[in-house]
Amino acid sequence: MATKPPQADPVQDAPQVAGPQHAAAGLVAIGHTLRAAQRQMGVRRTMLTLLNVNQKDGFDCPGCAWPEPDHRHKAEFCENGAKAVAEEATLRRVTPEFFAAHPVADLAGRSGYWLGQQGRLTHPMYLPEGGDRYEPVTWERAFDIVAEEIGALASPDEAVFYTSGRTSNEAAFLYQLFARELGTNNLPDCSNMCHESSGSALNETIGIGKGSVLLEDLHRADLIIVAGQNPGTNHPRMLTALEEAKANGARIISVNPLPEAGLERFKNPQTAKGLTGGAALTDLFLQIRIGGDQALFRLLNKLVLETEGAVDEEFVREHTHGFEEFAAAARAADWDETLRATGLTRAEIERALDMVLASQRTIVCWAMGLTQHKHSVPTIREVVNFLLLRGNIGRPGAGVCPVRGHSNVQGDRTMGIFERPAPAFLDALEEEFGFAPPRAHGYDVVRAIRALRDGEAKVFFAMGGNFVSASPDTEVTEAAVRRARLTVHVSTKLNRSHVVTGARALILPTLGRTERDVQDSGEQFVTVEDSMGMVHASRGRLEPASGHLLSEPAIVCRLARRVLGGRSVVPWEEFEGDYAAVRDRIARVVPGFTDFNARVARPGGFALPHAPRDERRFPTATGKANFTAAPVEYPELPEGRLLLQTLRSHDQYNTTIYGLDDRYRGIRGGRRVVLVNAGDARALGVADGSYVDLVSEWKDGVERRAPGFRVVVYPTARGCAAAYYPETNVLVPLDATADTSNTPASKSVVVRLEQSATD
Repeated sequence: MATKPPQADPVQDAPQVAGPQHAAAGLVAIGHTLRAAQRQMGVRRTMLTLLNVNQKDGFDCPGCAWPEPDHRHKAEFCENGAKAVAEEATLRRVTPEFFAAHPVADLAGRSGYWLGQQGRLTHPMYLPEGGDRYEPVTWERAFDIVAEEIGALASPDEAVFYTSGRTSNEAAFLYQLFARELGTNNLPDCSNMCHESSGSALNETIGIGKGSVLLEDLHRADLIIVAGQNPGTNHPRMLTALEEAKANGARIISVNPLPEAGLERFKNPQTAKGLTGGAALTDLFLQIRIGGDQALFRLLNKLVLETEGAVDEEFVREHTHGFEEFAAAARAADWDETLRATGLTRAEIERALDMVLASQRTIVCWAMGLTQHKHSVPTIREVVNFLLLRGNIGRPGAGVCPVRGHSNVQGDRTMGIFERPAPAFLDALEEEFGFAPPRAHGYDVVRAIRALRDGEAKVFFAMGGNFVSASPDTEVTEAAVRRARLTVHVSTKLNRSHVVTGARALILPTLGRTERDVQDSGEQFVTVEDSMGMVHASRGRLEPASGHLLSEPAIVCRLARRVLGGRSVVPWEEFEGDYAAVRDRIARVVPGFTDFNARVARPGGFALPHAPRDERRFPTATGKANFTAAPVEYPELPEGRLLLQTLRSHDQYNTTIYGLDDRYRGIRGGRRVVLVNAGDARALGVADGSYVDLVSEWKDGVERRAPGFRVVVYPTARGCAAAYYPETNVLVPLDATADTSNTPASKSVVVRLEQSATD
């Protein structure tokens, strides 16, 4: 049966440590899944709810963006997806009585885990200026408060409208429409902190900032390279696709500073084999030094160029631009520098080359391990170079595969959630709705934090997410947010962003994916776009957690009517009452959505057009796929320092903490651990089990400290360390970002270890 939320924060002073595991999923995962779900939902609700996850007539998992196969299992979910669903469909409730008993100062002293475990928000809540706790407020008064503060701004550009990747296509389209009719492009989103580097690199090189493969392409590939990604925890259903690829003869190279259980062996709980021995996945593990990926792919490109007959010369001649400049740069790649940058051996790289040359169809998958470095954009451009050389874009079983981490983060961008919108998109909005949208670029996440810090932004409105915990440089971010006149969060559950507030604050509770959405025209559904450009419907099945909840589209429509009033030319009331009317407008504004309502009504939805994949047509400035030639970069590590990457535990989804264990890495009962190579621990004089402070070093000279981390000797790459976020976001300087994309460089933070006062 369902259990009550914790009354006190669990003690995390002494995490228990065992060795890392070497296989993912299996019977153990089934047990963990069911126990976690039943704690939140009870037995009957667990079974009824989970059987609707990712089904064609059910709701889309609010977790990751991995696509569903056409043929669905009855249990089409993973362990972490089930946890995400359970926390949304929980029977626990956060009522006005809870807020009356807990001042904001009390809540601010609680862990993110404790806050999230309290349950679903039930009423709109308001923190008045000078108040010490939230109090219930009517929806009408809440919208009045937002209108008051926006109306007092000197310019619409003093408002910031943030979006989380959970937001549906319909809500995202309405949200950007409201912001632009108000008069601003300040539309930062969570993509700014994750795959912005992918979009920047891919738009320049192939003309579209999305992956070029469909799920069936993985099944057809000869070689799959998984770089900077841990699918066993972050995208577990991807393991099923890798298993099928292996069964079809594919080989897999994993490139990562840490060995990860899910890429070693997958025990598929849907098969008899999976419940016993499972399937080995990785054929070659390249344990690369953090930030060495560009150097690795540059050298592989050099070696391909030097191999007679290895280059697809017809493809290069007919479909690409810039080959000669790229080839000159690649031929200059140096073995010694590459070995130094990557930490790999010559034999390992030569074995990888043999696998590359034996493959006619190659896919490269990646995630945050490639996107969150200063040189992330040139790194991903080098991956594109690697694929272009052998014609591995625009044919079955081959292509680029950036794996998105939140269920509709890609769809939100498609719907116009972007601070730098394309002129063609704004033209289409203007033609459809009859107002002139702003053309000046707005703030991304990092620039929004700076604007709040500097008093240039005064209203912060978040459509979902946990902005304070997700953002870099925690102390700077929190101080910046506290300077706002008003902070507003549309949320399903409590998180730290609700207790780091402006002078006034609102929490607006909303429906979750799992819940029925009934409006004036009847029961509604929403749509999402997965990581491979498939658009499909999501229909909630549960009764709402409270009768006081509004859907995200309804919140946006009512807010727009109150803020914009009679000057608006948009039929907000019609859109709130019937989401099909929203989809009709999307069909006329967003390319690829023609006849949207009819196409999404088909079971499984439809694939958006992708010119490089579908036609080998590249809508770039040159009209072809662009080779690029950037200098090779990699982090330089001072003596006595380590290069830290922030990462998730297995009991975590983004900033949502499900529990205090990281089963696959052998960590239990605590999150303040730092994984350190045994040789580095000896060289630095720190013992396994000792406690240290992590202190980051950056050119601004500011000390950023994360205290009290237990040292765990772990088989990470030499010179590299790892620790969980959001606890270590305090170490990431706000201005340490990727060139071009401005994504926080959270995967390459120079740190020193100092003995902790708590040791």
